[in-house]
Amino acid sequence: MRRVRRAITTTLFLGLLGLGGLLLYGYARSHPEDMPWTPLDLSQPVGAFTGRKLADLADEGTLCRSLLDQAGVAFTPLPERTAGNSQCGYRDAVRFAADDDALRIDYRPNDLGTNCAVAAGLALWEWHVVQPAAIRHFGQEVATVDHLGSYSCRRIYGRSEGAWSEHSTANAVDIAGFRLADGTRISVLRDWTGSDEEADFLRDVRDGACDLFSTVLSPDYNQAHRDHFHFDQAQRGSFGWRGCR
Repeated sequence: MRRVRRAITTTLFLGLLGLGGLLLYGYARSHPEDMPWTPLDLSQPVGAFTGRKLADLADEGTLCRSLLDQAGVAFTPLPERTAGNSQCGYRDAVRFAADDDALRIDYRPNDLGTNCAVAAGLALWEWHVVQPAAIRHFGQEVATVDHLGSYSCRRIYGRSEGAWSEHSTANAVDIAGFRLADGTRISVLRDWTGSDEEADFLRDVRDGACDLFSTVLSPDYNQAHRDHFHFDQAQRGSFGWRGCR
């Protein structure tokens, strides 16, 4: 009798296992972007592991540039930059080209150069987060993003000691505001507080960035970020901490 029960239990277990496998296979075919083993494709929807895959591009400049190119994003590779210490400089930075057909947002000042992984995140952020949110809240697109820069050879918060900032390798960008197609300006410093469309828009684009960047910091994090969003692609391992606040 015990053997019969064991056989039944084993059969049920194997059946459930097989059913689970079939369901996973079906889901994977319908939603490849949600699978950790699917190669990153910037033309595909954002999936559960897109943020991890983007962060992995931080040291994969050739692959990253190829993905941007395949997605139709025009860019200029920037020459390698070295500094007086091993903590600063970059190798795989790019700058978006002006009047790009794939990207409708201009970054001002227009000298923004970032690690390619950050640029890839910004492209997806525009397509899947910023422009849909702008249409939803204002009925028009964002034309310009105001930024506070990317590369800066410094430690976190400019301290004399402690960890080095992701800005020291151009692996971060600070976003200060947005300008709509009709010229309306939305400022993180001015519009973050409140209950109007501008505040809702800023929260939507902050929250959406959390799926695309390793670290997303906003005025909710601390006073140092009262006037901007910080995005970076810090590499912390497959199960490393991801910050979103």
